[in-house]
Amino acid sequence: MSLVKSKNNGLQPMSSLLTDMLDLDRFFDNDSFFKGIKKAPSANIKEKDNRFEVELAAPGMDKKDFKVEIANNILTVSAERKDEKNEENESYTRKEFNYSSFTRSFELPASVNADAIKAAYNNGILVLTLPKKKEATAGNKKAIQID
Repeated sequence: MSLVKSKNNGLQPMSSLLTDMLDLDRFFDNDSFFKGIKKAPSANIKEKDNRFEVELAAPGMDKKDFKVEIANNILTVSAERKDEKNEENESYTRKEFNYSSFTRSFELPASVNADAIKAAYNNGILVLTLPKKKEATAGNKKAIQID
């Protein structure tokens, strides 16, 4: 058995940890880290006098990729996109698959007219227009007498 002389300044475990953390090439090349992560788009919700507007940023999708449903006063927006890319060259063939999906659900307030909801998709933004019921938009004020 032989002894190997080493220089240990007490920071070696921390140095090893920092080296691992800073090895970003290895981190980003490791696809297994990102598998299973689903990212739903953030939503902007605006309230106007006669309607609510819900905006979802979903670039790269097509309007046929979306499904918008209402059940039990819950508005659900889902999207699914599958891409297959083929490149053929004299010396190689490359085939890539891409799949992305998301689901977002929103509980509708009682003031929304669920039968009149509309959706439009333009420039990577899905806009849902949720009209308010007439009673909710009347804006009639009534003074209540205090006894």
